[in-house]
Amino acid sequence: MDYRTTVPVILLIMVLFMFMNETSKVNQLQHRLDSKDLIIDSLKHEIDTLQWEYEIYDYNHKNNTTHLLSAIMFVESSYDDSAYNASEDAVGCLQIRKCMVNDVNRILRKQNSLLRFSYDDRWMRHKSVQMFQIYCKHYNLNTAEEIARCWNGGPRGMHNEMTVGYWKKVSNKLDI
Repeated sequence: MDYRTTVPVILLIMVLFMFMNETSKVNQLQHRLDSKDLIIDSLKHEIDTLQWEYEIYDYNHKNNTTHLLSAIMFVESSYDDSAYNASEDAVGCLQIRKCMVNDVNRILRKQNSLLRFSYDDRWMRHKSVQMFQIYCKHYNLNTAEEIARCWNGGPRGMHNEMTVGYWKKVSNKLDI
């Protein structure tokens, strides 16, 4: 082999080795980045869970109820923010229908509030809880049974026999 062909081959091998080494470094960095992304996602989930637990605790404390919001969420969706009932177009952890969003927005307009909810807000737990609170306060729902039955059957839910079964499901999840 001649010197003129050997040197370029050696240089080519060195360049290839350096490229492979850099590719390996890039892959290692990408793996570390993916690992950090997973940790961030896990922490975001933990924060969401803590915020949800705080909202439930705060609601239960303010309304002197025992895990009522949690029980309603379990009955409605098994705590699933992505739950969707196509036959009723009920969405999210509290299975909110469009007519509920319309009613809450009507209540807010009546109160001269600038706050409004969109149909997409039903997918977000904190906004669903906020709508739930506005609804219960507006209709002066005080007992756990009133809250659950009217959440299920509308403002006159306490007078609707169809909501009795729903109340039984919710009350079974309460520690009363």
